[in-house]
Amino acid sequence: MYPDSLKYLIESFKTLPGIGEKTAERLAFSTFSLEKEQLELFSSSLIDVHNKIHKCNNCNLLTDKDCCYICSDSTRTNILCVVEDSKNVFLFEKNGMFHGKYHVLDGLISPLDGVNPEDIGLPKLLDRIQKEKFDEIIFALKPSIEGETTALYIKRILEGLDVKITRLASGVPIGADMEYLDSLTLERALTDRKLIE
Repeated sequence: MYPDSLKYLIESFKTLPGIGEKTAERLAFSTFSLEKEQLELFSSSLIDVHNKIHKCNNCNLLTDKDCCYICSDSTRTNILCVVEDSKNVFLFEKNGMFHGKYHVLDGLISPLDGVNPEDIGLPKLLDRIQKEKFDEIIFALKPSIEGETTALYIKRILEGLDVKITRLASGVPIGADMEYLDSLTLERALTDRKLIE
């Protein structure tokens, strides 16, 4: 029922995660209100992202340089934060609370999904840890079976190295209703409990 070019635009928007038919239609129709210059910028930005963005040679963070801005920053502390994907790094950086370095894995170990230890880029991480001699390694992986499995697997590999290994605290979020918490969250909340001061 739509003209072909509009139909193809709607189908293109639907390929994005979380975009269904209605949202794709709304996005496609919203392009009619954009000026030609805005559309050209939008179009060239999509092509630039595809052509210029790649993984940092050192830490796997998405960048448009050989070495990302974090790895190039000599003022960073000698603490390494291991994360699942680049979005996590950008979240930490936006908050401005961590001033160390990062390493982005190629996902999390999940045998049920066919993701094994050799699929997440561990040799690059281990090589980096041995070369850079970090004071601490923080696992900032999601509190899930896959996140726990990945953290424990890497921790086991690192045994024998003189490095402090930690993970982000987790547990009951502020304002949460206890009856809706899953068993893993409750277990971590009990394990990571703290003294009331």
